[in-house]
Amino acid sequence: MSPVSSHVSHGQSPLRTVQVLGGGSTGSSAHVRSLAAGLVARGVRVTVCAPSEADRAYGFTDVGAQHVHVPRSSDPVSVAALRTVCADADLVHAHGLHASFRAALALGGRDTPLVVTWHNHTHAEGARAHLLRLLERRVVRAATVVLGTTSGLVDRARRRGARDARLAAVAVPPPAAGYEHPDRPRSKVRAELGVIDRPLLLAVASLDPDRGHELLLDAARAWRLLDPAPLALVAGEGPLRAQLQRRIEEEELPVRLLGRREDVGELLAAADVALLPRSWETRSVLAQEALHARVPLVAVRTGGIPELVGDAAELVPDQDAEAFAGAVVRLLGDPERREALRERGARQAGTWPTEDETVAQVLSVYDELTQPRPLT
Repeated sequence: MSPVSSHVSHGQSPLRTVQVLGGGSTGSSAHVRSLAAGLVARGVRVTVCAPSEADRAYGFTDVGAQHVHVPRSSDPVSVAALRTVCADADLVHAHGLHASFRAALALGGRDTPLVVTWHNHTHAEGARAHLLRLLERRVVRAATVVLGTTSGLVDRARRRGARDARLAAVAVPPPAAGYEHPDRPRSKVRAELGVIDRPLLLAVASLDPDRGHELLLDAARAWRLLDPAPLALVAGEGPLRAQLQRRIEEEELPVRLLGRREDVGELLAAADVALLPRSWETRSVLAQEALHARVPLVAVRTGGIPELVGDAAELVPDQDAEAFAGAVVRLLGDPERREALRERGARQAGTWPTEDETVAQVLSVYDELTQPRPLT
């Protein structure tokens, strides 16, 4: 384990940090839990401001952090609640664009250092794109340091006017015991799902617009002609459920919507191929878990996916259902290619930062911003 905060090592009071989270991104939520655990272990006081459902899902309090419910809204009441929590913080660290905007509003005028981490390539078009640029400029100019999880995000922050933007990739480590549960081996999970003699595909994403679900259904129209036809499972919930389910039934597509699941790791271990039809997360949790679990991945070239997976996945153009379906069909028919991707995935995952390295890098930034400077 890396050394504790220099605040502790120099006999000063423990560093007090507030982590601000919107609660929407799986990657940022998992990162905050990992970061909170590592910081608490190093003697840092951590308060996580996030919606209550985020704490229930990720267990910030389970790793020793304090949790304060703050809605993801930027209304005056939420900002005032956040301002109260940040009043005695040595440093505030906000994750994601909207959480960073709320943190900037809450800290307005204070000299408390604000660290901002950009996890995703936020996408917008037309008038929304202009508003997005204004919001990004407001956030990066309020931030003391902007951390980008890919070089592309670092460059974007600099273009928006960041005073200090740095690369800081985040870690999504595999479970210590692996993805396959000893009481629910791969064969048992597949039997429970009714998938014994056919290929099993898995996508994990909320049923929200711009997550690629329509592309997945378009692709399923092609692979349903295979014999046996693979079954695609989609773990996640959201406002598009009724619309997607209606299309699945009307077109008789081999796709099943599972809703929210607590056993995604076990589902992944049972899958033949993982699917990522779109992701603006630069460090997609599913992509990282698929490579860790040695499950071949078919993904679109969006966000930071190419930088993340390298040559360890089948990458296709965005919004090209024919190419996506073709990649899945070829992969299912080529066991040697699947094995090659498993080996490449394991090697690629070995190049990613560990949790300890991630925490150590963030803590070094904290100390740089909060350590007293010697008098000259």
